[in-house]
Amino acid sequence: MARMEIFTGPERRRSWSEDQKRVIVAAAFAPGAIVADVARRAAVCAGQIYRWRQELGHTGSGFSQVVIAAMDGCGNDRAALDPAPVIEVEFTGAVRLRIPALTPPELAAAVVRVLRR
Repeated sequence: MARMEIFTGPERRRSWSEDQKRVIVAAAFAPGAIVADVARRAAVCAGQIYRWRQELGHTGSGFSQVVIAAMDGCGNDRAALDPAPVIEVEFTGAVRLRIPALTPPELAAAVVRVLRR
């Protein structure tokens, strides 16, 4: 059975609450989700979901698991030589943050949020 929505009044667009947008964005970017499928179920276009994600500042925890292996001039992996790998984030201005690789993501995300202000 098809579902139909009829908009009446001067505004011809559907309005979404911020909570509704967050739920849809979270579903679209959940592991294994396909944005187009979530958009189809929510009756919006996929581009709208990407726009909402940008507007809401949704980036998950702000970190992804990344392995960085620096190569020396001879093609050898230098990561094994570094006893304490770090992630270095440089903010606009003179602020540079070095996050040890073993730092919990929640703590690192909180520090980054504070430094962005």
